[in-house]
Formats: sequence, structure tokens, C-alpha cells
Amino acid sequence: MSIFKKIEKQSWDRADRRIYVPPCSGPEWLVGIGFRCWLAGYDNGDISCWEHGWNAYARVLGTERAKRAVTELACWVRAVRASASRKIEYRACDTNGFCPDECMAISLIASSQHHRCPAMRACALALIGSDLVEPVIDTANAFADVLEEADQRLSAEAVAALMTSQRKRGIDGHAERR
Repeated sequence: MSIFKKIEKQSWDRADRRIYVPPCSGPEWLVGIGFRCWLAGYDNGDISCWEHGWNAYARVLGTERAKRAVTELACWVRAVRASASRKIEYRACDTNGFCPDECMAISLIASSQHHRCPAMRACALALIGSDLVEPVIDTANAFADVLEEADQRLSAEAVAALMTSQRKRGIDGHAERR
């Protein structure tokens, strides 16, 4: 089943919080788990969150590639936090599945790797809820490049599927009026 179909089946209704559960491997998973762990580490100051993320990256990329990837990941997450006009949501580090903000972050990196500038800008706007997207886009590009150099190319479907989900519920999380 494609990423698009998996995401289309889910409900993004904030009341019931059903979430997409990708396999626990692959570039999309790596981006999502890294984003989650670094946000959690910054928010609560618990180094075990960063250790969890580091272990995932080191296991997939090896320690040398992971050092560079995690450095760019940290810069990107800091830019997201600094630019956000709202609280970015994420799940606990040791849980499966991704919430809508985590999926939007994955889509942002996929958009960067596939050079989809309008989608990348839309993802950044939706994720941070602010017009201060340039630092987020710049750091997302750097992170996406490092992942690509490490042979971690996200699927183009991740861009289209997640953006379609956003259009169906409205970019701000509310259902569009028809």
C-alpha cells in the first residue's frame, strides 16, 4: 500500500487523534523519529530523548554519517522551535506512529529532497504557523541534503499524500468549507 493510501485512510480529526503508523524503518521514519526526539529533548531537557534519536540514526546510518545528520537535524529543529508561533505537537519518543505535526515535518524534508518549493513553503507555514519560514526552509534543505548524501531519500509520495491531507482538512487544521 502506498504512503498516499495509508494517509488517506487515517482521520486527522484532532478529537480522536488517530495516526498514521509507518514501518519502523526507512527515511520517512528516520526523519519523524529524529524530529520527535529532538523536540522532546529541547522541551523537557531529558538527554534520554536525544540518546533515543541518536541510537536510531547511528543504527541506520553508522556513527560517522549519523554525526553529520544529527547535527543538521538539531539545527533544523531549533529553527522550527524558534520560528513557531504555536506549540509543535509530537508523540512520546518510544511510541509508534506520527501525529500531524510530525507528518508535516516529514513532508517538509521530502519536499526539499524533491525540489518542490511551493509544497515546502506550505509545509513550513503549516508546521510553524508563522511567516518566518526562511530559517526553517534553509535548515530543512541542509538536513535533507545530508540525508540524501547518506542514501536516505524520502518518497515523493510523502509530499503529495501529506499535502493532500492538509488540503482536505484545511491548512490550519480545520475542514474546508465547500
